[in-house]
Amino acid sequence: MERRNFLKSVAALSTIGLVRPAFSKTQNVDNPAISISDSSRRFVLTQTYNLKAPEGSKGKVNLWIPVPEDTSFQTLLDLSFTGNYQQATLNANNAYGARMLFVSWPDSTGKLEIQVEMTIETRDWEVRKDNKLADWMLPEHDAVIPNEIKPFLLATPHIPVDGIVKETALKIIAAEKAPLKQARLIHDWVSTHMHRDDAVIGCGIGDVGEILKAGKLGGKCTDINSVFVALCRAVGIPAREMFGIRLGASSKLAQYSHKAFGSADEQGIAKVNGGQHCRAMFWLAGFGWVPADPADVTKMRLTEKKENGDPAVSAVNDYLFGNWEMNWVGFNHARDFALYPAAEQGDVNNLGYPYAEVDGDPLNFYDPAAFSYEYVSTEQH
Repeated sequence: MERRNFLKSVAALSTIGLVRPAFSKTQNVDNPAISISDSSRRFVLTQTYNLKAPEGSKGKVNLWIPVPEDTSFQTLLDLSFTGNYQQATLNANNAYGARMLFVSWPDSTGKLEIQVEMTIETRDWEVRKDNKLADWMLPEHDAVIPNEIKPFLLATPHIPVDGIVKETALKIIAAEKAPLKQARLIHDWVSTHMHRDDAVIGCGIGDVGEILKAGKLGGKCTDINSVFVALCRAVGIPAREMFGIRLGASSKLAQYSHKAFGSADEQGIAKVNGGQHCRAMFWLAGFGWVPADPADVTKMRLTEKKENGDPAVSAVNDYLFGNWEMNWVGFNHARDFALYPAAEQGDVNNLGYPYAEVDGDPLNFYDPAAFSYEYVSTEQH
């Protein structure tokens, strides 16, 4: 087996000799006003894949693994992998520039193994710290939206912005004109009117139109935060999800719940197979992106068996509008898009989980044991 370490070299080499350019670290140019903590946390995320091909299959195997983007609140310091693959290449050749490791095997008759190790440094993203958003409470900050931000106003197959979505959004904001206050009204409506449904598989599909039409305002993080994103877009506030995974224990929010926001053992080791989590952010003209996470409010409420209005729920809701605790890493904000190389099944909803096809048929990425993969995160102190 041959180990490849890409972030310490100037080029990415596949096992069959192809040369790919290394990633540039300029992902955050559209967020000049970000506010991060002075201290950082460092995690090593080890992903072990032993793919299970369906019985009787013999065809080619393709695997796409999401790789974290670099921002002011997180940096991918190192990425290496080893396995018996035929080819493995890093790329971001898609509409959103989402980073991914593409791995392939010529057939599915033998072992399909790869181990990926990512070293990640994070810093808490706390935009509301020191009341930095106070000046954006007024409507006169409704300025021109740059071209690079405009895509996050548009509809996608899972994120409609008209019909019942716009009707709902307009009812929520009523006569409010200030975008920041509108976003807060939407955040609070989502966190109080929606509920976490643990019966939903994985992180949910995030089909906003169907959720609102059905009137059953439940789901998991992708469902709940996608509703927030769609409602914001419907009233002219750019917004997007970010798909990622929890890496370790919470420190900022652990006082409100020891289970809802991430955990680890005494050595800082966490098994995070089911730790995928979707967050959200919205954009303010003249300021930049602002974090939000109404879905985690609903998770805490369910985990701790509390109701809206409980002081602890209110405190968590207030923190998660404008702040993210970074015991989590974000992979990308891609939605309803084509992988690269293209998957035979067509566009994917999102790339928060690994995605694989055996002879064109997808494996169940929601079930790590069936896929199969194991994720372990270790915090370095």
